[in-house]
Amino acid sequence: MYQYTEFDKQFVRQRAAQYRDQLDRNLAGTLGDEEFRPLRLQNGWYVQRHAPMLRVAVPYGELSATHLRALAVIAREYDRGYGHFTTRQNLQFNWIPLDRSADVMEALAAVNMHGIQTSGNCIRNITSDALAGIAPDEVVDPRPYAELLRQWSTLHPEFAFLPRKFKIAITGAKEDRAAIAWHDIGLQLLKNEAGEVGFRVLVGGGMGRTPIVGTVVREFLPWQQILVFIEAVVRVYNRYGRRDNMYKARIKILVKAEGQKFIDAVNKEFIDILENDIAGTTQLLPQAGNSGIRRVKIALGTGGNGVHFLIKPPPQRVLFLLQSNKRGVFWP
Repeated sequence: MYQYTEFDKQFVRQRAAQYRDQLDRNLAGTLGDEEFRPLRLQNGWYVQRHAPMLRVAVPYGELSATHLRALAVIAREYDRGYGHFTTRQNLQFNWIPLDRSADVMEALAAVNMHGIQTSGNCIRNITSDALAGIAPDEVVDPRPYAELLRQWSTLHPEFAFLPRKFKIAITGAKEDRAAIAWHDIGLQLLKNEAGEVGFRVLVGGGMGRTPIVGTVVREFLPWQQILVFIEAVVRVYNRYGRRDNMYKARIKILVKAEGQKFIDAVNKEFIDILENDIAGTTQLLPQAGNSGIRRVKIALGTGGNGVHFLIKPPPQRVLFLLQSNKRGVFWP
């Protein structure tokens, strides 16, 4: 599980404090309901027919015991003693009074949780296989890649106001328990004949009033290129997705309407990013041991097992991986 840095902790605390100020002004009548609406939605707060609803982000469905205890306290003290886990691995509370919502935001921030990007027309929670890391049919553990996607997509300034909400799912197993074909982008980790890790990429899946199975746009994309390729997909959608009709605004409608033209536009954008963007090829994910990343191993016993740290120079984050006799166990 990713460990929050001091920057991360300070950010979620400041976000909670910012929300309290916005809520206070709304309750005092100095910030109108229409002005307050996008601000609360950015933090996961909906106002529904009977009561507000809070959606708490649970990235790729992974919770610690500390998180679960905090959620239980919120359920007991602010709601009706329970919450609902969603199909996309978030948690929802349905009976928290709006005038107590800032207290809940602070309680979440105290354990490094929040509701950022659990609503609105942005890239939503990255979901994965519920058995990620322990599945017998797992080819590659998807959780490190899910974490990279989470960090890349969180508060991405270019994709804060997409034509419609955008959902990504990733799996590393042979059986698709993450239902990647029903997402805006579906990613299947696999290995080619040479043993190299990459992604099978599907785009334009979805359910709702127009259920569509995603279109395969790449059979094998090297893992180093995944962030650049997803950026190309979302850029094309952001540019050409319909904003005149919310029922036709999802990327699945664009992919179905344009077909190969959409795929060609994505491939062109992908090349343009690598060749013409200021950062260029530096946006590709680096191999361990290269580009300033070093691997450190702390032996836990015999047989080559141990804790591996992928350490990147500040201000970049650190990715922790644990290798053991049990497949896919993460450093807690």
